[in-house]
Amino acid sequence: MASTRQKHLVLILAREFASNLATPTLLTDERGLLVFYNEAAEEILERPFSEARELPLDEWLGPFSPRTLESEPLPLERLPTGIALYERRPAHERFTITSVDAVERTIAVTAFPLFAHTDELIGTMTIWWREE
Repeated sequence: MASTRQKHLVLILAREFASNLATPTLLTDERGLLVFYNEAAEEILERPFSEARELPLDEWLGPFSPRTLESEPLPLERLPTGIALYERRPAHERFTITSVDAVERTIAVTAFPLFAHTDELIGTMTIWWREE
């Protein structure tokens, strides 16, 4: 069930941009709620966004068990999206997840904050891809 809270124009435009990308992309709002992922992400997540609901990002990430390449657990605040959200700066990292098909995969993730003004955080955009 989608939230009825009105989204900021920057987040609406980011969603439009993300929906046209062939690279898996997700968006959060300024509270860290997952508010959108694109069709490329749907293929990996095996769930259309229309069936998803707004969730806190740490809750959404839990089943994927993100961890370092050395298998140490990675909390949200150490993941690129968490850094973009809490530290308000871009970040990039390679790490391992357990995908929906129960296969361990190494992914590369880049995330950056979205601002309406210099000091007004609207959300984050996260782009990721599998490393073979």
